[in-house]
Amino acid sequence: MPKAMQYTKGSIIYFEGDRDERIFIMQSGSVLLSSTDIESGQAVAEQVKSGEFFGVKSALGHFGREETATALVPTVAVALTIQEFEILFSNNKALIMKMLRVFSNQLRQIHRKTESILNNITEDQQSGMLAVAKSFYDDEEYRSACDVYMKFLKRYPNTPRKDEVAKLYADSKLRKEKLAVHNRGASSYDDDDNSNSSLKLFQLPAFERFAKTYEPGEVIISEYEPGDSFYLIQSGRVQLIKCVNGTKKNLDILKPGEFFGEMAILDNSPRSATCMAAGNVKCLEFNKENFELLITGNPQMALLLLKLFCKRIYDQKRRFRILVVKDLQARLADVFLMLDEMNPILNEAEKQRRFNVTISDISHWAGLNPEITRDEINKLVAQRKVEVFDNYIIVNNINDLKRLYETRSQAGTR
Repeated sequence: MPKAMQYTKGSIIYFEGDRDERIFIMQSGSVLLSSTDIESGQAVAEQVKSGEFFGVKSALGHFGREETATALVPTVAVALTIQEFEILFSNNKALIMKMLRVFSNQLRQIHRKTESILNNITEDQQSGMLAVAKSFYDDEEYRSACDVYMKFLKRYPNTPRKDEVAKLYADSKLRKEKLAVHNRGASSYDDDDNSNSSLKLFQLPAFERFAKTYEPGEVIISEYEPGDSFYLIQSGRVQLIKCVNGTKKNLDILKPGEFFGEMAILDNSPRSATCMAAGNVKCLEFNKENFELLITGNPQMALLLLKLFCKRIYDQKRRFRILVVKDLQARLADVFLMLDEMNPILNEAEKQRRFNVTISDISHWAGLNPEITRDEINKLVAQRKVEVFDNYIIVNNINDLKRLYETRSQAGTR
């Protein structure tokens, strides 16, 4: 049962970094949330008003608190367990949509900061889509290039570049067909694991009318195109790709039970990434018009989305923290620390780690070109801190990299 908590002036409700799965609603008084800006290192403060929630993201995402919460005056706040919050959230349509939009906006802001620090040139939507198509073409992924060119022609039928794009589409299609003949008989990866608990909501026959299937390499949504639908993966896997200054970067692999495309629905912005079928894929596609009705009519789905935003905000902030580290050795060390956080081991006494990543993967996480990454990794190899193999990297002692990161990032190099 929700419990009213009384705090005297100056009381700390929770500290940054605490593991605490309570969610609070301000009833009376005033609470200050204080943290440090990732990029500038400056103090950031936000005051919580009466009736507002705080502590939501870290509780739902099951990670440490992102800020310290301090009572500025005698304060009463209602503490909820996650289950109590879910009940309250599920029965309040206005709260559902408000929180989803707030979290979507927070995630979008972090994306913009990340693109800024990577010096990714912002394209207008039409030029952006054509850059995405060209990046697929240049990598000889002609099926995907065809899809993006076709999406462009459907989205912008009256563009002055119509004839030019039609020729590019025809050329990509011809090359795709030649490549298909050459690769005939090759198998594709399928993942029909639909045991994810979030899928149980959508296994009723009524949802089958929303089902769409995609072939290997087919582009489901293209970066920069307008967002008018979102998706739930029922089977197969979906590759998330970002076009950074004309070069494709793999962001993530989504599995059955995960959503994608929801951000553009909530904040009316262009797509922030390309989503491509990695093997045969089946998704449920929901359009923008029925989004609010669907979400508010299916509170469990809204909760899944809210938790997804919490995780993505945390993951994006974690990556952004890596990108602002000036010292390159410290930055690479922090990449390995992040990978260690993502893949916790049962035996904490074991200090050696094996990560199934390549130097190309590390360069992506670190925001560095592969040549610089290789040079810096070789320094770690020479110090016997890491060993590099074709498809994996061994960290001999994770604590050595932790010390390297703490020493060099705190020595005025950040």
